[in-house]
Amino acid sequence: MRSYNRPGAARVALAGRRNSGARCGAHPNIETTPMPQSPPRLHRRPAPSQGTIRLGENPRKHSFAFLLLDRFTMMAFASAIEPLRLANQVSGRDLYEWQLVSEGKRDVSCSNGAVFRTDLGLEELSRDSTVLVCGGIDVAEAISKPVLNWLRREARRGAAMGGLCTGAWALAEAGLLDGRRATIHWENTDAFNEDFPDVELTRSVFVIDGNRLSTAGGTASIDLMLRLIAIDHGEQLANTVADQMIHSSIRTDRDSQRLSIPTRIGVRHPKLAQVIGQMEGNIEEPISPAALATEVGMSARQLERLFRRYLNRSPKRYYMELRLQKARNLLMQTEMSVINVAMACGFASPSHFSKCYRAHYQTTPYRERGTSGGSEAVGAPEADH
Repeated sequence: MRSYNRPGAARVALAGRRNSGARCGAHPNIETTPMPQSPPRLHRRPAPSQGTIRLGENPRKHSFAFLLLDRFTMMAFASAIEPLRLANQVSGRDLYEWQLVSEGKRDVSCSNGAVFRTDLGLEELSRDSTVLVCGGIDVAEAISKPVLNWLRREARRGAAMGGLCTGAWALAEAGLLDGRRATIHWENTDAFNEDFPDVELTRSVFVIDGNRLSTAGGTASIDLMLRLIAIDHGEQLANTVADQMIHSSIRTDRDSQRLSIPTRIGVRHPKLAQVIGQMEGNIEEPISPAALATEVGMSARQLERLFRRYLNRSPKRYYMELRLQKARNLLMQTEMSVINVAMACGFASPSHFSKCYRAHYQTTPYRERGTSGGSEAVGAPEADH
């Protein structure tokens, strides 16, 4: 299994030793006495936390295979692998082992540019392995046919399958989430719902549905792994690992991945939050501001004043921005036609959609997609929609 020593760091250290004998500024005719070197320090003491949790005899070892897709998210990956390392450390046992996998056993770059060396190509794993697909930016482009075939094969052989951040997209593409509950990073939910209607997508930070696992990304991986550690070896070990990570609030699969609406908009007004929630839940068939106002027990004029006071825009304008934001996500993340995107975001015609989109993003949906379209409308809509 993998030893996580960085070869580059070792080369730097060796180079430093080779250059340590150079005497900068020493006169060639003057003999110098080398400084006495202290003996090398032997780091034999275990970390203070090593072996602090006692487990029964012969605890089960759990093997993980992390499939790294191009431009995967490092935070989600590190948040999954570090709890495993710490579980081994605090128990003083090899409870978990892991390998890094990539197509062709090639090095893989994550979204921040760091490059990871992998241990395996798309080879057979042990039957009790858990495969975790690490996704990130432009996940659909990072998934190849060999990867999909490998995921299907390992699933047939009995491996548990999971997706970190956008990794659930690969599992859904392979047909491994049909009829299952799953989650994915909130920014990808619109496109995921359009492409995979047979998957029951949730807004939870993580989901465990039988032997299918998924997280929303970021630190949500910590919460999933702590749950798996608790299942394998008990709550005490999971809580100790959380303390080691300074992870003071362990979330469950009932926690939402996004901030509450009042926190997100910076306004704690219950009726305003209620209206915005209705807007976010009704993009394809927008509700009129008058109907929204009636639903929360105020007049349309009162609702207008509420939005102007706290968000500096009208309810109609705010609603339009939500719809255009979803439209941009669909244009960037799916192959849906511009016409279908317009319909999915509540626009009656492509020309109206194009005018509103250009007014907000200073480009047309066709240029955003990188294609030419003949139905681009000329002109701009009013300042407030």
